[in-house]
Amino acid sequence: MPTRILIVRTSSLGDLVHMLPAITDIARHVPDAEIDWVVEEAFAEIPSWHPAVSGIIKVAHRRWRKAWWSAGVRAERRALREQLQAKRYDIILDMQALLKSAWLVRQARGVRHGLDWRSAREPLASLFYNVRHRVEFWQPAVIRQRKLAGLTFGYQYAGLPDFGLQAFAREVAEAREAEAAGTEGRLHHLEADKGYAVIMPSASRDDKLWPEEDWRAVFRRLQEAGCTLKLLAGNEQEAQRARLLIAGAALAEVMPRMSLTEVARLLAGSRLMVGLDSGLTHLSAALGRPTHRYLPGLPRPCAAALVGSNYTASLGDRGASPSREVVMAAVEQALAAR
Repeated sequence: MPTRILIVRTSSLGDLVHMLPAITDIARHVPDAEIDWVVEEAFAEIPSWHPAVSGIIKVAHRRWRKAWWSAGVRAERRALREQLQAKRYDIILDMQALLKSAWLVRQARGVRHGLDWRSAREPLASLFYNVRHRVEFWQPAVIRQRKLAGLTFGYQYAGLPDFGLQAFAREVAEAREAEAAGTEGRLHHLEADKGYAVIMPSASRDDKLWPEEDWRAVFRRLQEAGCTLKLLAGNEQEAQRARLLIAGAALAEVMPRMSLTEVARLLAGSRLMVGLDSGLTHLSAALGRPTHRYLPGLPRPCAAALVGSNYTASLGDRGASPSREVVMAAVEQALAAR
């Protein structure tokens, strides 16, 4: 019989990317693992990228909380509970340690594992677990998740993190082979020739933005290096800002809205990625692309480090956005990366 495992980690994009090496570790050390993953519906594509994930259970907290007691939402919550209880799991592992994730854990059948009172972001969540583990919070997210999985399943993780995203690299390689052969590959629309840079210039708040003239200086340097520019935007307001940034520039475009899988393919074929602090910069690093991000000049530093197999840089410090000179130096290093 397989070891039936339920992973609970619902959001957000960067946090889910940081989860992937732990899933690889579990699959390596529990060879008969059958892994299901509970995830927010907007991010359900991410677990599907990992070959060790068997089933995906979607939750919709972000949508439900707008009308929690409506008939439709109650019906969806009831269906979720039935889905969670349909299978008995050997291990249920909450890798989020929030009350909202503990609520999901309580509805599933099996031995519940999670962080202890001192380790959990919301300590009350630890009261809902059968087995509690101590993992120091100050460590990078990828390490915390790998440690928690190791403590739960009784192994010591080792080696560099493996995000399980090799399928994207294979797709890019196939596209380049097809292009070299003069045929149209699956990713022909992405110009899979390492000749483009992916840019994410938008942020959720204005105080996270970087000066427009500094962005344009970066764009000029990238184009001097032969890169076309592909800018990402999450909504029409961000798209409008991106279009203003590249107004009059040749070989630059704002990409249309894409699925997460389409964005991952775009990133996987890029020469490098430059962006503000977002889940997409973490995804780019996980895909092995040279990546650097600008941290906003906010009172607290960003806790989650970029982790990947290629050059990465997180620029900026407590209360100070990075200068143009610092960013340009990082661009040079990214351009020189393999």
